[in-house]
Amino acid sequence: MFGMFIQLFLSLFVPLVLIIYGRKKGWFSWKAFGVGLLIFVLFSQVFEKVLHFLVVDPSGTSLKGTSSVWAFVAYGALAAGIFEEIGRYVGFRFMLKNNRAYGDGLSFGLGHGGMEAVLIGAFSAVNMMVISHLVQTGQFEQIASSLPSTQVEMLKTMLNQPDWMYVLGGIERTFAIANHVALSLLVLYGVKKGQFLYVIYAILIHALIDVVPALYQVKIISNVWIVETILALIAFASLVFIRRIAEKFDCFS
Repeated sequence: MFGMFIQLFLSLFVPLVLIIYGRKKGWFSWKAFGVGLLIFVLFSQVFEKVLHFLVVDPSGTSLKGTSSVWAFVAYGALAAGIFEEIGRYVGFRFMLKNNRAYGDGLSFGLGHGGMEAVLIGAFSAVNMMVISHLVQTGQFEQIASSLPSTQVEMLKTMLNQPDWMYVLGGIERTFAIANHVALSLLVLYGVKKGQFLYVIYAILIHALIDVVPALYQVKIISNVWIVETILALIAFASLVFIRRIAEKFDCFS
């Protein structure tokens, strides 16, 4: 429960602190933040999930019609990259015509990554807290009888993992926010220059980032510390990019 609480805290606290910091510094935009949030929900949680339902096996670790692990990894990485980066392009190109400053890119990425942190990090932690309580009170078996066996096994595996795995989950959401902000700025820069090629760059970068957790999901990489170290390095690179691309936006002023 302690690890779950830390995951919940980080998933909610980090986006909130960044919003407060952005408002204090004067770059935060509620409109760009809201569009980023909306785009994530629409393109990632609706459109992408519909495609997953059509092509991903119920096991969640392979595609329908093929047992190739590499096909699943490639699909998962590319699907996330294509849907989310095209979504960013739509947001900046058509919904934020008058909100394309550097701060708008930061705010959009914060809305996108912050919503992901809430849905994946916070909601997951709350769900596991509830299930943990049901187990402790002896009510879980009654509910488990109405669930698919694969889902029950997945829940038991998650419940039996050490508390630090949940803490890592919260930290990973922080890494993801940095990546989303960097990719949002890259797409916005392309929109301002009128070059769709930057969206292609963002899709490819996003796909490469998602290859790492996908390989862990299918157990090609079994050491979680290798995954988190790579994601930490990527997040650091994203922070460096976020600072350096600010100069590029100055030329549009």
